[in-house]
Amino acid sequence: MNGFIGWVEQLHGWQVVWFILVVLVILAIGSAFLTRAMVRLGLRTPWVIRRINRLRDRVIKLVKRPITVMVLDEVADVIQTGHYTRNISDALIENHDELKLLVAEKVRHDPNVRLIGRLPGYDRVVSEVSETTLRVLIEMLEDPRMDELISDLLRNNLEQIKKAVRDRDHEKVPVHTPPDIAIVRPEPQPHSRPDRA
Repeated sequence: MNGFIGWVEQLHGWQVVWFILVVLVILAIGSAFLTRAMVRLGLRTPWVIRRINRLRDRVIKLVKRPITVMVLDEVADVIQTGHYTRNISDALIENHDELKLLVAEKVRHDPNVRLIGRLPGYDRVVSEVSETTLRVLIEMLEDPRMDELISDLLRNNLEQIKKAVRDRDHEKVPVHTPPDIAIVRPEPQPHSRPDRA
């Protein structure tokens, strides 16, 4: 016992704090397993284990919010270093041909364009419009101003989330009510390549 006390006395302040935290975590995990085993056997949980469980719940409640804010701060810093619109642009370029086919397929199967779809040159018009839209979208996403817009959007949302966590705003929100009507989505069409004329 004297050796243990001498070892603890040699530790620095932060090392003692870490040691205490490790002991508390080990006690909490042990008490959780012991409680579960005793409940399965139909035995009552001892008073000491109940006290440890309550202490564990209080500690978790105490450190949960500061840890969440620290993680959100780290995420906000990381978000400012990324180029997310360029990543989207690269994905669009990589899947360019598939996207054009997808747009043509969806337009062809749209019930509102059945009559227009019979006009001569319809497929060519859809192809050109799809190509132009993709080209403009890719150029917009490669523009640094768009990258700044997305970074600002994400940062501002994270700031709002951090403020809500600090102010406990999320605890004041009433329970979400389900929508009045169910959204009915159309059945997906089987994937097929459109005929090329």
